[in-house]
Amino acid sequence: MEKSELFAYLYNDLRIRLHLLEDKPEETIESSLKALWLIAAGLQVSAEGSLNVALPDLTEKQIEYLHELIELRLNNTPLAHITKRQTFMGIELLSDRRALIPRKETELLGRKALELSNRIVKSKGKINVIDVCCGSGNLGIAIAYYNPDCNVYATDISEEAVELTRDNINLLKLSKRVKVKQGNLLSVFETDDYYEKTDLIICNPPYILSSNVQKMDSEIASNEPALAFDGGMLGIKIIQKLISDAPKFLTNEGWLIFEVGAGQGSFIVQLCERSQLYQLIESVSDDSGNIRVIQTQKSKR
Repeated sequence: MEKSELFAYLYNDLRIRLHLLEDKPEETIESSLKALWLIAAGLQVSAEGSLNVALPDLTEKQIEYLHELIELRLNNTPLAHITKRQTFMGIELLSDRRALIPRKETELLGRKALELSNRIVKSKGKINVIDVCCGSGNLGIAIAYYNPDCNVYATDISEEAVELTRDNINLLKLSKRVKVKQGNLLSVFETDDYYEKTDLIICNPPYILSSNVQKMDSEIASNEPALAFDGGMLGIKIIQKLISDAPKFLTNEGWLIFEVGAGQGSFIVQLCERSQLYQLIESVSDDSGNIRVIQTQKSKR
């Protein structure tokens, strides 16, 4: 069977059998098949990255392996766990079961955080950034990758996530400007070395209600760590603590920016206002009009 015929046959089969998730819009039938095809050929590329790579011819053995990979995917193994890659803000990162697979929707937070970092750098020069609940390290790494004047300190409660972040730091050769430590929220920074010395705190916290975590699609619930989703009884437990604790670490007029779940935005803006810890509170909505990012500037003293 010719390459084009094989691709067309497998494409039509996947169109009938493959279940795609809304929160991974980069995974289409085409990108999924191309990524699996490239894995079979010995190339590790994310779904998004596969669209920029020409498909090679496969040997009979590689075609057999491709069929095995397709069955693995059809049995709800996340594509990013098969390819071991996920693109975030244009950067190819390692991805596996140790942490949440970076989502396209979080690029809104990443872009806004990068804009803030560039703005702060213009007025201050080199700056310090903390990435809380870092997962695979995607946010902090993206900031450091695109803004050479940032020193990033990442942290996560999961030791496995910290290990994956460290692997991604090494992959991108950013170990001089990105450091990672295991800890609960900001606890690892509770020293005079960090108090009031951070210009920007970024966080993509867990914000799913505890009762809804196991109700998520089985592809997610069975393969990604529940710790990365569980935001407590109301889905805002970690966000509340972040809002109250961040000012202790922020410089005068430093910034906190974080992601929230769809429908949570207005209430969390009110929490920030009631705290009286921030002089400026701004929300950022996605293309559907849902508040998904909140950025706050610490009040002047």
